[in-house]
Amino acid sequence: MGRLEAAVREGYDRLIGLELSDVAVDGCLTKASCGGEVSGRNPTGRGKLGIKRSTLVDADGLPLGVVNAPANRDDSPLLALTSDLLKDLGPMPETTFVHLDAGYDSRLTRTLLAERGLQGAIAHKGLSAPIQVTRRWPVERTHTWHNNFNKLARCTERAQIVADFNIALAGTFVLVCRLLRQAWSLYRWGIRPGRRP
Repeated sequence: MGRLEAAVREGYDRLIGLELSDVAVDGCLTKASCGGEVSGRNPTGRGKLGIKRSTLVDADGLPLGVVNAPANRDDSPLLALTSDLLKDLGPMPETTFVHLDAGYDSRLTRTLLAERGLQGAIAHKGLSAPIQVTRRWPVERTHTWHNNFNKLARCTERAQIVADFNIALAGTFVLVCRLLRQAWSLYRWGIRPGRRP
């Protein structure tokens, strides 16, 4: 399923183009009532079992990759694994901004991004920043798209390979739906599809 998702993402990039100059990363907590290999105690859910999905999206909110981890893992250590997913996407723009919430506001995060040649756009702790004025909102919307698949909002699978399959399947659906919508829009306006500059 991961190979199919990568093929669909590559097709979207070739026909429409991924917006990789701005990407966003954030974690999403979901329930895992049956436990399993990737579940852990949810600190915000009275200690019930859950899964954290660290999601990487492009500027339009298209899923570029997901890292599953136990719910009690902090967002910041998962950033290294999540940002490494950018290597699989081929050539990157000269400057890529990674938009993060205040949970990532640390020197360690800035060092990690600098080592990978990425620029950090991180919200500061203690300062309110409405999500609508940042470029972080696409990742929140993608969490909602993923959670519309009931298997992801309440994971009952115990094996990690099955949980990874479900998240790849959801990502494939999101990409195919967006590809069809964009292709129809381009066709309707008489624009020939091709990679964006």
